[in-house]
Amino acid sequence: MSTLPLDGTDLYYEVEGAGVAVLLIHGFALDARMWDDQVADLRDAARVIRYDARGFGRSRRRDPDVTYTHAGDAWALLDHLGVDDVVIVGLSMGGRIALETTLADPDRVRALVLIDAVLDGVRWDEKSDREMAAVSASMKADGLAAAKATWLAHGFFRPARRDPALAARLAAIVENFPGLHLSEPDPHGSHPAVIEELSSIAAPTTVIVGQLDVPCFQDMADRLATGIPGAHKVVIPDAGHMANMEAPDVVNTVLREVIEKAAS
Repeated sequence: MSTLPLDGTDLYYEVEGAGVAVLLIHGFALDARMWDDQVADLRDAARVIRYDARGFGRSRRRDPDVTYTHAGDAWALLDHLGVDDVVIVGLSMGGRIALETTLADPDRVRALVLIDAVLDGVRWDEKSDREMAAVSASMKADGLAAAKATWLAHGFFRPARRDPALAARLAAIVENFPGLHLSEPDPHGSHPAVIEELSSIAAPTTVIVGQLDVPCFQDMADRLATGIPGAHKVVIPDAGHMANMEAPDVVNTVLREVIEKAAS
């Protein structure tokens, strides 16, 4: 457990295991703890790196006015750790970061795994969009605790909430969300038009989506799988948006296969 001082933040990260470097990037309002099941299973086969993205979890912003990019932070961390090339795995918002990180330095990416990933430019279904707007409305009306509760009530988490233990894990992680992204402007630099660059991604890519994820993320997975040359799509049965936590054994089997191919 360490921190990397960067302009405007101290980036919290953890490294376990040895072998092919694998970077795990979490989803919105979450942090590196969402990967507990993956780290425990994969650290015998890989050097597993996970971190809290700037403004999330334990990576608090020291200066909210410093412009940054998540891709820049990811490569700064990998450079700090002496990683020349890497398998990048991202879920939801972390999938968007994984895509942007790949586009920023494609020659260093051995493989890419996108789990229920955000792809800007794909229209959100009406219900998911409405429930997302409700999070901001709760923040304005009743504060951060109410916004967190509304976030956990989103359709993203309905399949996961069927398991009380998993629901408790998610609530504990979200409890540590600082909430800055809901209360003040994010000084993140401009995002690349990833949807227009999919055909340029040469890294072997696996697109994972939970069978029960919300409709717009099903559409995003389809667009990623068809837009990235040679991408392989995997649907996780009876799992929703948090596929890695809902079906860790299934997802870990896929990740281990990706790691083994990247190492060969």
